[in-house]
Amino acid sequence: MKDIFSPYRIKGMELKNRIVMSPMCQYSVDKKDGVATDWHYLHYVSRAIGGTGFIIIEMTDVEPDGRISDYDLGLWSDDQIPALKRIVDACHSYGAKVGIQIAHAGRKAEDAEVPVAPSAIAFNESSKQPRALSTEEVKGLVEKFRSAAARAVKAGFDAIEIHGAHGYLIHQFHSPLTNKREDEYGQDLTRFGREVIEAVKAEMPEHMPLLMRISAKEYVEGGYGLQESIAFAQKYRKAGVDMFDVSSGGEGPITAWGRPGSHAAYQVPLAREIKQALDLPVIAVGRLDDPILANAVIGNEDADLVAVGRGMLRNPYWALEAAASLKMETSVPRQYATGF
Repeated sequence: MKDIFSPYRIKGMELKNRIVMSPMCQYSVDKKDGVATDWHYLHYVSRAIGGTGFIIIEMTDVEPDGRISDYDLGLWSDDQIPALKRIVDACHSYGAKVGIQIAHAGRKAEDAEVPVAPSAIAFNESSKQPRALSTEEVKGLVEKFRSAAARAVKAGFDAIEIHGAHGYLIHQFHSPLTNKREDEYGQDLTRFGREVIEAVKAEMPEHMPLLMRISAKEYVEGGYGLQESIAFAQKYRKAGVDMFDVSSGGEGPITAWGRPGSHAAYQVPLAREIKQALDLPVIAVGRLDDPILANAVIGNEDADLVAVGRGMLRNPYWALEAAASLKMETSVPRQYATGF
């Protein structure tokens, strides 16, 4: 039977287990230059020491005004490569593989003087009013994603994840709530996402997997549901996505309509549906901190990998503790062996 400590391979990336560190913003850049700091190094490398098979570095943005805040990581400059490469190389030395999530926050860029978006629709009443991107600017952003992907390859990452979820720019384009354009990027809501995928894919070696995080469901009246997300995921798959990281929400203020539950594994059914409909591997995420539950997701074949977020913020050695509690074998650093 498959379990969270069974190995997994996707294209040329071989993982020692199926445990993923979910990408989580640290808001810890010191000089607002987008360069990873010692905090990022310690944060990610400690999870590699702690037994995590696949670490996805937090939302890393393709231009300065594409960040949620000025304290987020960036990948718009070659100057940002060395600090990321240092993290990747160290994680590799402890047996972890490393991906990076590249993104643009769009209208949710809090520190941009004037955020940009598909259409001039603010996130909520307290958010800045964005301006609509011109058609040429949209094409320019595709190229910025391409350049960021090329830098990720130079930094030695094992995979790239495109952030198409949680109400950020790509999500804004494929949601009918936020895309009211009349050009080609409004006539086909997936066009921007597909062009980004194709551009990123063109910079990646053949053996390197391309992941995409999507929100499989919107929790506002008039938002899209699972069937719509299956339809756009099919188009993204055709464009070159190898695996989907399945989350939900983020498009606007949560209303009573369709409010997501707070129970454990509430997004797993979404991952399972996407996996079955597309016959493509998926990552499940969302309140999977309990090792027994996380293991069941893999054992029941609801998903191929499980991503742990808050649980790994609390405990960098989550994977080692999970092995101990499940009575499964995993490699423990010799320095820590007596603790296990």
